[in-house]
Amino acid sequence: MALRCAASLAAGRQPRCPRLQRPAREGTVRWSSAAKASAVKINEKASREKILTLESMNPQVKAVEYAVRGPIVLKAGEIEKELRKGIKKPFTEVIKANIGDAHAMGQRPITFLRQVVALCTYPNLLDSPSFPEDAKKRARRILQGCGGNSLGSYSASQGINCIREDVASYIERRDGGVPADPDNIYLTTGASDGIATILKILVSGGGKSRTGVMIPIPQYPLYSAAISELDAIQVNYYLDEENCWALDVNELRRSLNEAKAYCNPKVLCIINPGNPTGQVQNRKCIEDVIHFAWEEKLFLLADEVYQDNVYSEGCQFHSFKKILYEMGPEYYNNVELASFHSTSKGYMGECGYRGGYMEVINLHPEIKGQLVKLLSVRLCPPVSGQAAMDIVVNPPIPGEESYSQFIKEKESVLNNLAKKAKLTEDMFNKVPGIHCNPLQGAMYAFPRIFIPSKAVEEAKAHKMAPDMFYCMKLLEETGICVVPGSGFGQREGSYHFRMTILPPVEKLKILLEKVKDFHIKFLEKYA
Repeated sequence: MALRCAASLAAGRQPRCPRLQRPAREGTVRWSSAAKASAVKINEKASREKILTLESMNPQVKAVEYAVRGPIVLKAGEIEKELRKGIKKPFTEVIKANIGDAHAMGQRPITFLRQVVALCTYPNLLDSPSFPEDAKKRARRILQGCGGNSLGSYSASQGINCIREDVASYIERRDGGVPADPDNIYLTTGASDGIATILKILVSGGGKSRTGVMIPIPQYPLYSAAISELDAIQVNYYLDEENCWALDVNELRRSLNEAKAYCNPKVLCIINPGNPTGQVQNRKCIEDVIHFAWEEKLFLLADEVYQDNVYSEGCQFHSFKKILYEMGPEYYNNVELASFHSTSKGYMGECGYRGGYMEVINLHPEIKGQLVKLLSVRLCPPVSGQAAMDIVVNPPIPGEESYSQFIKEKESVLNNLAKKAKLTEDMFNKVPGIHCNPLQGAMYAFPRIFIPSKAVEEAKAHKMAPDMFYCMKLLEETGICVVPGSGFGQREGSYHFRMTILPPVEKLKILLEKVKDFHIKFLEKYA
């Protein structure tokens, strides 16, 4: 049969093979039903046990949980598909208030940032009169730092030199002249990449000498996920909900002393402004934390991605780097500190560019080489994200062509967020069984919710955490997707959810009214 097919092909004729029928179009093969049946039988015989299964996979990866995109979000996706199919629900859309994705919630991009990135991406636009000269100037500088003057080339693993210089200049301006060295700046794929990288290089030891990482509870689940993946030891310290989620050094000391019995705590993570809690730490608190880290020989990680998002009167963002410097050389020359920033939050909301940086000070020279080696394995962060980060740290200044429009857009975003923070706090606190601390900063509310014992029992019957049960009911009855507090950590017996304040004001009002109505009905049902 095979010889007949080969002979027909050699003669330039279409072969009439019983199993294979080649259509007229070149390069495609159509299988006959008999051939398909034969292939299925062969596959059935050849099938074997998979190499990669839940039992054989990396157990550290299996242990990773990330509530922000967890089961509740998967359920929201299923409901969206049902709505598109015309399946009737008590609502017409799913409102995803689970994640701080500003542009997905309708926030408009900052014009100047997009202009510079557009110019870098398509340099022919540099000849266009439609773009301002200050944007062109920045784009040319960034492109000159790129291999082949192209955003499509790899950069140095630490990031483009001129952008690291701009980051250092930004830090000096922000911190009132505190010196910053571009050699201590590492551009990253969002802040998350920098945090995971630093943790990776910090974790070591085994048994009771395994590295312990102190994290706030509630926390942003990136931390618990990274700790699980690295098989490090999570050491919880609790923020004080009754005192507006304040950080108490006595609680840090309690947590540290207890952890010493089973691990080697050597890392202290701080999120300021807080996520999911929204608190802004005052100067005295930061000084106390730095002194504690110095005293206990802890490596400090300062997650400062919400540094532009401060709303409450009397609150001000203080960087750990600045306070450390002002505490004097004994602290400034000794405390090891990694600080993180990003394009994703603030007034920019450019999550998709995955731009970020970390500044690492007082690192041992040999460890610095190891860090650069580790970063070089992933080659470099996205160069377009590096360009976006440059505009965050090098925006238009007074006297430049784009300044007035830039400052107008920036202030509009931040003033709008401040308005929504107050609106959310006020509306939640009018609902029986909901209490919300002041949203001093960041872009989330983390209200405490009362869940009746009857509902707690029903949640247990469904093998769910009570606040997961609550949030699932909220989603199924209103279309509102929020994240249960159990995904961030909370004190035993307390229940919360995290909700972003990013939706437009009118939609946010509707959302808050729906939550109010749902909560009252929930209490009535399970009273």
